[in-house]
Amino acid sequence: MYAILDIETTGGQFNEEGITEIAIYKFDGHEVVDQFISLVNPEIPIQPFVVKLTGINNAMLHSAPKFFEVAKRIIEMTNDCVIVAHNASFDYRILRTEFRRLGYDFEARTLCTVELSKKLLPEQPSHSLGKLVRALGIPMADRHRASGDALATVKLFKILLEKDLEKEIVKDFIKLEIEKGIAPKLLDIVSGLPAKTGIYYIHNEKGNLIYIGKSRNIKKRVNQHFTGTSTKCKKIQAEVFTVTYDETGSELIALLKESEEIKINKPIHNRGQRKNTSQLALYAEKDKNGYLNLKLQKADGRKKEITSFTSLQEGKNALFRITSHYNLCQKLTGLYVSKTNCFQYNIKECDGACIGEISAEEYNARVQAFIENNSFENQNMLLVDQGRTINERSAVLIENGIYKGYAFYDLNYQINNIEILKNIIIPMQNNKDTRTIIQGHVRKSKTLKIVKF
Repeated sequence: MYAILDIETTGGQFNEEGITEIAIYKFDGHEVVDQFISLVNPEIPIQPFVVKLTGINNAMLHSAPKFFEVAKRIIEMTNDCVIVAHNASFDYRILRTEFRRLGYDFEARTLCTVELSKKLLPEQPSHSLGKLVRALGIPMADRHRASGDALATVKLFKILLEKDLEKEIVKDFIKLEIEKGIAPKLLDIVSGLPAKTGIYYIHNEKGNLIYIGKSRNIKKRVNQHFTGTSTKCKKIQAEVFTVTYDETGSELIALLKESEEIKINKPIHNRGQRKNTSQLALYAEKDKNGYLNLKLQKADGRKKEITSFTSLQEGKNALFRITSHYNLCQKLTGLYVSKTNCFQYNIKECDGACIGEISAEEYNARVQAFIENNSFENQNMLLVDQGRTINERSAVLIENGIYKGYAFYDLNYQINNIEILKNIIIPMQNNKDTRTIIQGHVRKSKTLKIVKF
């Protein structure tokens, strides 16, 4: 659990400042589960420049609670949590100073979003909160007020968690849980997981990732690992300490995240998934009569493929749908072997390209229509899908035919403004696996919206 907070102070000399406002959002890694926001009477005057900056003046604080009156609630909100703040050393120092005045030694682990953003958003020219939220399209109200700044930090921290493909933030948090020395039972682990689409991460007692998986129902899938009798399931059951997860809402993003993060983290029980999975590809070749034939063949990086598949059965099923949808000939798509016409011609479902009854030019135009709709070459597009909540959407960016990454967004201007979109995109590798995943999902999905630009 994280306590994401922001503190406004009176200003003044080092360690003589007093708190004027505090906001704490308790964040479980996915959503805010509790919050505390309060003005605080510092019992000393506020510096004039601070009044101009925050809008908080001495008169507003006369009836506000003093720090000792809110101290218990602050401890409740931060107990067993990692404190997260933008410039955490400042907020933590102020809190420790206030508690020291009460004779209490306040201690907590801290995480600074300034330092995290420098590591995970190195391309940003500035790592101040105001400039980061503008660059990332994060909506912000009440700048320089505790609740506005803390809520913006929550949204920034969500993006940083997504950008952390090596899961260093989560691994560090798990090490804190390990220090407590309480190993949860498998049933307790499953009970804390959502029955939603996303990625799950199985960690051992050292906090290391031992397995990464994706599912449309995380709870059900992890339960299958914990009740399975296969050799891999038994190893996972013996080694698991905890399971973390990332909801994605979109199955496409879950597939892409799983593929990328397995390659980056190389979990011991994902050995079979570290390699490229696309085995077959579809190619277009002209025959001696000038007709474009579609050929399902073993993937060959030297040839220009239209799309790819993970298995022969998936490829054949797709070819049957393509042939029917674009009114192509089964003989010329390799689905029917014959020295004369195809069977579909006999039942009036093929107009005779196989025996030259329509021109190569007319037939090839249909094949080209299929190629243009299914090849991403030189195309710029967004694949828009559902997000993790009702108000959120997800987007996969393809630029000049190259997969760039994905993003979650709340506001349309975050994807309509290409600069903001590039800032919030979680960058991913463009490889044969990702192309296979995207093309396969585009073929099957009924919810995906394709926006070309």
